[in-house]
Amino acid sequence: METYPSTDLSEGDSNLSANRDAWTDRLDSRTRDLLKRDANVFLHQSLSTPCMNVLENCKESRLTDISGRQYLDFHGNSVHQVGFANPAVIDAITRQLESLSFCTRRYTCETAVELAEKLSDLAPGNLGKVLFAPGATSSVGMAVKLARVATGRHKTVSMWDSFHGASLDAISIGGESLFRKNMGPLMPGTEHVPPPEPYRCLFEDSGDCSRCRLKCARYIDYVLEREQDVAAVIAEPVRCTSVSPPPAGFWKAVRRSCNRHGTLLIFDETAVCLGRTGTMFAFEQHGVVPDMVVIGKGLGGGIMPFSALIAASRLDLAPDRALGHYTHEKNPVACAAAMATIDYIQTHNLPERSRILGRQALNRLTDLKSKFDIIGDVRGRGLMFGAELVEDRLTKTPARTAADRIMYRCLELGLSFKVSKGHILTLTPPLTVSEADLETAFNILTRALSDICC
Repeated sequence: METYPSTDLSEGDSNLSANRDAWTDRLDSRTRDLLKRDANVFLHQSLSTPCMNVLENCKESRLTDISGRQYLDFHGNSVHQVGFANPAVIDAITRQLESLSFCTRRYTCETAVELAEKLSDLAPGNLGKVLFAPGATSSVGMAVKLARVATGRHKTVSMWDSFHGASLDAISIGGESLFRKNMGPLMPGTEHVPPPEPYRCLFEDSGDCSRCRLKCARYIDYVLEREQDVAAVIAEPVRCTSVSPPPAGFWKAVRRSCNRHGTLLIFDETAVCLGRTGTMFAFEQHGVVPDMVVIGKGLGGGIMPFSALIAASRLDLAPDRALGHYTHEKNPVACAAAMATIDYIQTHNLPERSRILGRQALNRLTDLKSKFDIIGDVRGRGLMFGAELVEDRLTKTPARTAADRIMYRCLELGLSFKVSKGHILTLTPPLTVSEADLETAFNILTRALSDICC
């Protein structure tokens, strides 16, 4: 019998569960005191406040709390592609602080120009124009505004269960009830379609995508045909929260539909960019190039909040408009962190490393699936992988109570990750994670599954 709270669980694990209370009760008095002070001063909200622990240090793949306990961090809010406290990133930030610490608006600086040039060179196709922002939610907003300018249209098509940020425009495009419900009125013209999720496909019960000839993609074409005035399709090329790669050929079909209907294709790669899925940009694996792509999170090296919109050069159409105009859009310190991050990723060939270790991780998950019936599906791309827990493999009923217990058991054993939708164990280690740490993580997960499910 499910006893999990009714709180929406789409984006992450609940901070209101009984297991959270039990976890907090076991923490030492100093930690509990700081958590209480935190809860007293911060507005409470789902997923975050009240918090679960107090950190003192983060380095490479590990977090250390104030009582000295260490945790392998396979969550990291997807910012730690190069690991926490990467010396190369810290050195770049320190050197930049010693010369130019801020670039006031209407001016530029060499670091910002070099980063924009670097991103233009990295991005495939004709993606050659850049805007920076303090966070990816803002970059998503800039992309939507640019799409309106370029097309003369205002409508968007995005996906249910998607996440594009927590601002009002971003939740209008996003599809998670956690952020949308009781927050209306939202932006008009934000149409939504079902996500391409083979394991829980709305169009084909068998999960065999070849049988339905990509109805999920054909449905998008149907919407574009009926609306006739959609400015952009905006989506995550791979859904990070549920670790759901789309079926083969999906994005090629959507790209063709966008071309046919005069609609732009915008990819939000905030959480999956910079090598996490095995290529510098996740969309490179799908054989398409979008008209715009948003990157963020890890772009700041796990230290600085920073994001970028990279657009096709032909979309440089708004010299008389303010698409972003953010105070920190050319922050030299954030740009230095981003340059150091990209250099580190390229120098150490982290995308290739992500592919190799990702295959090992998926093999381990597949082995766990053969041993534990609670695992209904495993999937991943690079160092972003997960297991969907179900009460019964036939009915696919989400095993939310067990998932919550498994997460807290893993925390007890020294492994941190996110539970998405209440029942999907989502693991995103740094791309620098050692093979020994990857092995340790799976040993912990195996033990937790045994403790809770056997």
